[in-house]
Amino acid sequence: MQFGLIFSINFINIEANSWSKTVGVRLLKKRKQGFRDYSPECVKNGSALHCFEVKYFRWQQQQRRQQFRPAQQFKMQRNTTTRENSAASDIDDSLLFKEKLPNIPSKLKNGIYNSCSFRAIARKFPILGWLPKYEASFLLQDFIAGFTVGLTTIPQAIAYGVVAGLEPQYGLYSAFMGCFAYIIFGSCKDVTIATTAIMALMVHQYAILSPDYAVLVCFLAGCLILLMGLLNLGVLVRFISIPVITGFTIAAATTIGSAQINNLFGMASPSNDLIPAWKHFFTHLNKIGWNDAALGVLSLIFLFLMKKTKDIPYGNRTFWKYVSLSRNALTVIIGTSLAYGLSRGGTQPFRVTGNITAGLPPFRPPPFHTTVNGTDVSFGEMLNNIGASLASIPLVAILEIVAISKAFSKGKIVNASQEMIALGMCNIMGSFVSSMPVTGSFTRTAVNNASGVKTPLGGAVTGALVLMALAFLTKTFYYIPKSTLASIIIAAMISLMEFEKVRDTWRSKKKDLFPFVATLVPCMFWSLEYGILCGIVANISYILYSSAKPQMRLDIEKVLDWEVGVVDVKQKLDFASAEYLKEKVVKFVNLNTVKLIVIRGQEINSIDYTVAMNIITLREDLKILNCDLICWNWNISSAGVVCRLKSEMREIFCFEKTLEEVVSKYQLSHSNDVSEIVYIL
Repeated sequence: MQFGLIFSINFINIEANSWSKTVGVRLLKKRKQGFRDYSPECVKNGSALHCFEVKYFRWQQQQRRQQFRPAQQFKMQRNTTTRENSAASDIDDSLLFKEKLPNIPSKLKNGIYNSCSFRAIARKFPILGWLPKYEASFLLQDFIAGFTVGLTTIPQAIAYGVVAGLEPQYGLYSAFMGCFAYIIFGSCKDVTIATTAIMALMVHQYAILSPDYAVLVCFLAGCLILLMGLLNLGVLVRFISIPVITGFTIAAATTIGSAQINNLFGMASPSNDLIPAWKHFFTHLNKIGWNDAALGVLSLIFLFLMKKTKDIPYGNRTFWKYVSLSRNALTVIIGTSLAYGLSRGGTQPFRVTGNITAGLPPFRPPPFHTTVNGTDVSFGEMLNNIGASLASIPLVAILEIVAISKAFSKGKIVNASQEMIALGMCNIMGSFVSSMPVTGSFTRTAVNNASGVKTPLGGAVTGALVLMALAFLTKTFYYIPKSTLASIIIAAMISLMEFEKVRDTWRSKKKDLFPFVATLVPCMFWSLEYGILCGIVANISYILYSSAKPQMRLDIEKVLDWEVGVVDVKQKLDFASAEYLKEKVVKFVNLNTVKLIVIRGQEINSIDYTVAMNIITLREDLKILNCDLICWNWNISSAGVVCRLKSEMREIFCFEKTLEEVVSKYQLSHSNDVSEIVYIL
């Protein structure tokens, strides 16, 4: 009856004047079950419903705190009456000798539930988050941004198709499907998906054998990237430092720009590699096409001048901004018009792109076998020819899109795993329309951002514009001069030269230039695939070296008339640094003939089996040198690793507040021969 009357108040909002006495009595009777002393005045001047809900909520909180009260921590008790208790403070043995393991079945169950719940699945489709909030005012901005990006995408796609060693239409095939897929799976409104110069260069070595190689790599790379995203492996990107990315980007931009130097001056480029391209240029200066050279150089100058028009301080600044953003399209239009207008009787004053297959690509599964020069190539042989690119291309694609997403996130948290899912789907779906590998483009993303895009829906306009170009404008693309495309590529590569990051690295920490150089040199003179692997290895080596030789300070301090050697470890201890710590301590004891080692563990948050074994052997070695060991203020987790290996080690751990207390306690328990103390931080 009591609960029935009290809970009935939740459904009827009754004024306190008529029910205050009754409610107050009911609540008073609940004091013994956890309620506080609530008099009838507690609901005065308010509704009984509101008063009861507040008090009942507080009572629930009290019950939860009692139910989930943390385990009692160890107690530090000082006992100097006996020698046994003076070696270490009293510690709850259950905390030291029983390792606290995670509840794996529970974590696995929760992980599966959280991954398979409707909310978790919905998060994999970001469109469900922004589409219901879409406003009509966004439509114009998205259309303008998508159209502007499309004008940039079309000439770049044609150029990158040539860089990949494919026919130009393959660049356009790679430029539309990713735009549509990213609308559904992408989480950053500014990112645009298409092929890039780096992707084109990385597939060139086997794409020249057959376009089927490029399409297959697109599919396989998409599957790998999607799998990594679903497994939430976006955290792996953090292990690749900015110097490595900078070295890779500069090397790739230098190589791609150098490969276009011959096309810029009207010569056929025999290789996309750095040294052969420049060697061919300087050994064939007599074959320069002066018409192409003039058009290419003027186009390059025009692109740089147009880039600066956005900074014109007078006139309509919005107009000048869009003029600057449309510079690639304007350059192609001018070059194509000149080539078409100056052509006479089938002769061309410039080297032109040539025929581009008209129409949309067929929708079909990616090829798992192909034919090269009349010879059938199986799936296994194709994989063997692709080699390390099957790992490096997904890695580079992930790096590009995550870096671009972070650059344009504007303070928002970027979910790297979700971006990997989006990129994987873009590549998988693109492979069904003969696309080569795609990723985020920094240039086009910058154009998208500058155009004021509001949502990823702007990508639909870009994709539609590319489809229209494939359907209706391929005959016009015949007259695009190769020198004009070369100037567009070179201008884009110059913008990727991030020399300011090299300068900043030099100013901040010169040691970080090591992974930069370890990436830059192999990428430029070996290959991009192995170059970035060298950079990653250099990064890991740098981390392991720092871990193997932690910063450590060794001093002797005087405490309570005793000389105390202080060794301050400034970073965590793990298996790599365990032997180094032991060597430094033993050497220190030999040089200073001390009688006690005290290891302070404030900055040691965890240790492993190797460190624990070295602590045990260190104590044994110190006993031979007539020295003792104390570990001071180690956390329970770290101390437990040592104690579970050897229960006798329990006595070396103490938890006093100050070094003076540690020394005083040790003096009382070892009052015979101890004269000096060494303390290790």
